[in-house]
Amino acid sequence: MVQRTQPPVTVDRSAPQPPRSSGDGSPGLRRHPGRNRYGERTGVAYLFLSPWVLGALLLTVGPMLASLYLSFTDYDLLTTPRWVGLENYRRLFADDPRFLAAIWVTVRYVLLSTPLKLVAALAVAMLLNRASRAQGVYRSAFYAPSLLGASVAVALVWRVIFDNGGVVDRALSAVGIHTGGWVSSPRYALLVLVALGVWQFGAPMVIFLAGLKQIPRELYDASAMDGAGWWRTFRSVTLPMLSPVILFNLVLETIHAFQAFTGAFVVSSGRGGPSDSTLFYTLYLYQKGFTEYRMGYASAMAWILVLVIAAVTALLFRTARLWVFYAGEDPR
Repeated sequence: MVQRTQPPVTVDRSAPQPPRSSGDGSPGLRRHPGRNRYGERTGVAYLFLSPWVLGALLLTVGPMLASLYLSFTDYDLLTTPRWVGLENYRRLFADDPRFLAAIWVTVRYVLLSTPLKLVAALAVAMLLNRASRAQGVYRSAFYAPSLLGASVAVALVWRVIFDNGGVVDRALSAVGIHTGGWVSSPRYALLVLVALGVWQFGAPMVIFLAGLKQIPRELYDASAMDGAGWWRTFRSVTLPMLSPVILFNLVLETIHAFQAFTGAFVVSSGRGGPSDSTLFYTLYLYQKGFTEYRMGYASAMAWILVLVIAAVTALLFRTARLWVFYAGEDPR
């Protein structure tokens, strides 16, 4: 019996080799330092993200955690914080009538200014939606108050206009209405701030205008062929198609209304008067923290405001399913 022998196999080292395993049993790319399993350089990504991460940790997350701790302490900015537990929160609701007054003033401001601001923004946006050569000029002119409205200078001008002997007071006196100045009247002082807030409708107006331009023209043509008037077209076509934009603006403007501060501070000279009629929540928080140096007390107020805004925002999104319509979804 003759035994056959296999010829020796020669391996060509210069030939391309198959890809090596990536470590999990499957063939993949060769690992390189600073790269993931797909060959991407993750170190560069983390390098570009590091400024944002550091900013978020040091300027947002860190101060928030610090204020949460201070809300359970008695702290005056000069001495070491002293732990008091829930005492600050108890005093707010049980022993501080001005705190409850500030809540009521802020709620009234939110309920008045937010709807009026959105109505004004939508009305102007619908006017600007019509084709016009000067549309850009009008859009910029109406948007300008949103850029200037939060400034101290504009709030000072607003105070002079509505003060005793101001332009509004003289105009009303000319027709026999004597108010003695809105700024000094507990009955009308809040309306001055509401008017200042509504005047800054430029930002939601631009968003509404962008939403109006996305509504298909075919829907308006079909409505016209059915004989619908402008009100029926607005109610059955414009509002449903614009409802996601309305929700967006409603959430943003509600949050901004809860955070209003500059106008109330300037118009009332930082006191919230007359008779606490303009004592916004944020203004009272400022008084406690930076006038009376009760930083622990002010931190507790800040966290209550955070929770209230979060609850109101969640409520708006929860109820949105009842009135917000998204194109392409089945009607409810």
